Amino acid sequence: MPESEVLLIKRYPNRRLYNASAGKYVNLADVAAEVRQGRDIKVVDARSGEDLTRVVLTQVIVEDAKEQPSGLPLELLRQLIVASDKAGREFLMWYLSSAFDAYRKVQDTVQSRLSEVRSAALSPLNLMKNLLAGPASSHEAELAQLRERVAELEARLEKSPARRKARKRTQG
Repeated sequence: MPESEVLLIKRYPNRRLYNASAGKYVNLADVAAEVRQGRDIKVVDARSGEDLTRVVLTQVIVEDAKEQPSGLPLELLRQLIVASDKAGREFLMWYLSSAFDAYRKVQDTVQSRLSEVRSAALSPLNLMKNLLAGPASSHEAELAQLRERVAELEARLEKSPARRKARKRTQG
């Protein structure tokens, strides 16, 4: 995302978070909601400008883990702590990133397939609607054309000289 689309959040010394774009204070749940909606966020210290995004996102994960006992697996948490050297952290981050990318691709594929199944399931229904509605609508169109033609012919008859003579005889 371009830098202009990044949601800037400032963290003040009292630990309050301020959404600079919306001009209001937010909490960790609000930050989590923005991330879940696909927004790219950046959290900075209001005084120093230091980037605190990792710290705040980690706090979001911790808060989620408190509410959901089925949060991150204990073994993964242990490995995160053990991987304190740079190479270990980089490998673990690469692995997690790859796993999430694969998960996202599978999820997108499943959604795409569900959409295809839905349209295939509705296809026979739409076909039947068109078959049933098609002739009726074409009959209505044909009937409308016939009515127009009859009105046109009646107008011609009214204008014809033979019709005028017949009218004069009946009136006179």
